[in-house]
Amino acid sequence: MSCFQTIQDYGLRSLGIGERLLPRSDFTLCEHFVLIGSGMIWNIYFGIVALLLGFFLATALAVAKASPRRILRKPAEWFIFLFRGSPLFIQFFFAYFLFLNLKSQYPVFSPFTAAWLGALIVLFLNTAAYSGEIFYGALRSIPKGDVEAADAYGMTGWPRFRRIVWPTMLRLAWPAYTNEAIFLFHATTLVFFSGFPAWQQRGDALYYASYFADKTFNPFVPYPILAGYFILFTLVVVTVFGLINRRLNRHLPQERRTKMRFRPNLIR
Repeated sequence: MSCFQTIQDYGLRSLGIGERLLPRSDFTLCEHFVLIGSGMIWNIYFGIVALLLGFFLATALAVAKASPRRILRKPAEWFIFLFRGSPLFIQFFFAYFLFLNLKSQYPVFSPFTAAWLGALIVLFLNTAAYSGEIFYGALRSIPKGDVEAADAYGMTGWPRFRRIVWPTMLRLAWPAYTNEAIFLFHATTLVFFSGFPAWQQRGDALYYASYFADKTFNPFVPYPILAGYFILFTLVVVTVFGLINRRLNRHLPQERRTKMRFRPNLIR
């Protein structure tokens, strides 16, 4: 089988398109790259959707935690503490059994026991908690002069937040938020170890890498390929977030612009 034929058969297999049966023997390097790359579709899906949704919840959490009103501040503080204080894998574990119990009583919760939705919700809440703490720190670091200048111009409430507070918060938080985005993408591999099943062998990249490692008893081929895919996508994340960071700091002199520093989280 040619490599082009392998791409046609297995390129979209993780989405249920193409060959249903996995190759059983005589694995080629092309099959390794294609199937693991096919599984990366799910990792990218988990990372992008959780990051986009988590961004807005994180902003709300940061504002609520900085609020003088106890009824807003305390729920935000406990939410952030809960998801930052417990391991992500344990969150997957409890969420799966919670959705499983809800499914037994209410069939409407059936989709929540699948990885595409249940695991996504856990990643979304987890990254929102970490990002919310990052945004909260940036919110506390906004120079008072900026807010006082906005007050002097008669800007209050939503206009002041939208035009002064929120852009400044993002500018200060963006380097740390970039590291959170990278970690979130790496954390998508934990979905493979969670209780959420891979329906009809439609798993993520680690699922296929583990399949090849189990069949060939040689982990030194599939796992480096998996790492290579993650390194390439990390470069994409760093590039995209670097462009956004440049956009956020475009009004500042060159020497005052916040520089991006890649500091990967080795463990959470």
